[in-house]
Order: sequence, then structure tokens, then C-alpha cells
Amino acid sequence: MPEPQISRSQNPHASHVLTWLEAHVSPKRLDHILGVEKTAHALALHYREDAQKAAWAGLLHDLAKHFPPRKLLAEAQRFGLIVDPVCQKNPHLLHADIGAALAQELFGERDAQVLQAIANHTLGNPEMDRLSQILYLADWIEPMRKGPDVDHVRTLAWDNLEEATMLGCFYVLEDLSKNGQPVHPRTQCTYDWLAQKLSLCEPEKS
Repeated sequence: MPEPQISRSQNPHASHVLTWLEAHVSPKRLDHILGVEKTAHALALHYREDAQKAAWAGLLHDLAKHFPPRKLLAEAQRFGLIVDPVCQKNPHLLHADIGAALAQELFGERDAQVLQAIANHTLGNPEMDRLSQILYLADWIEPMRKGPDVDHVRTLAWDNLEEATMLGCFYVLEDLSKNGQPVHPRTQCTYDWLAQKLSLCEPEKS
């Protein structure tokens, strides 16, 4: 008999979210979600951000992950989300924004920062705050993720939050380019925003 899944979140709705997830995502996906929750909590502590908010966002971040393409498009229409040509071709990219809407609808989440972090965890967003960056990186580096790119992002994630987020965006853009897949403007704009911001922070050379 499998052991019951345990959440790190102290949110009073955490047990309800776990019950919903167990009915709507695969066991492997649930392991990933709990890994993201744990990693987001640890990163938030490391960067002196709200660890409980980070853990809660991690638990909620993939509510729509297993929705099939037709349902994602229908839910996007129901929630009044804009479906651009890239998302129309690859509806999976909508799961983060739909997940944020579902967090509101199903579990009464009202914290704008948490909802933005959920919505931003796949495509990113220019000007995204530290909680959004923490969740973005937690999704990249949770313990089940493997590979050289993941290792590079994982190492940098504990040293510089913005540089690690930019590196994650870079690897996404590189992978899409190699595979001839369309780049979503939000990801490109997020990378460009961070690259410009970090270049302005570099000390001037004498």
C-alpha cells in the first residue's frame, strides 16, 4: 500500500489540494509537484522570502498539467484568457495561467503574488518578482529533474536568483531553436529583460 503523500505547506487547504491532485494527476506528477513545493520552500528560506507562500504556490502550480489540449483551450476561453498563435498550436503552454485561475476557483486563493507565481512558472514574465522566480526555478531543479542543463541551473539557483532564472530561460530558448519549435514571446521577453537588468548591474570596467 503506498504511503500517504505529505505536503510541506501549512495552508489550511493543503489537504484538500492533495486530495484533488491525487484524483487528477498521475503519481509521478504528484511526486514532481511535491518536489517543487519542497524546493520552492527551501529557495525562499535561502533568499529570505516568504517560504510558506512559496510552498503553497508550489503545491498549486500544476493543477491543469494533465488537462488534454481541447480542455485547456476550453478552459482558457471559460476564464477569458488570451490564446495567442503559439499557445493555439501548443495548448500545453496554457496550463500555468489556467492553473492560477483554478487555484482561485477551486481553493479560494486570492493572494496576487501566489497567483502570479503560478501563472509565470512556465513561460516566465518580464518584471516577475522574486516569488515568481523562485517557483520558476523550483520547477526547473526539483530533485526528479535530471540532465546537464538542470545541473547548471541548480548550481546557480543557490547563488544568484536572477542569473539562474535567466539561464533557465536561455536553455528553454536554445532547446526550442534546436527543435525548430516556436518561441513564446513571454519567454523571450523574460530572457531579454533579465539580460538587460543584469548587464546594468555589472561593474564598469576601468
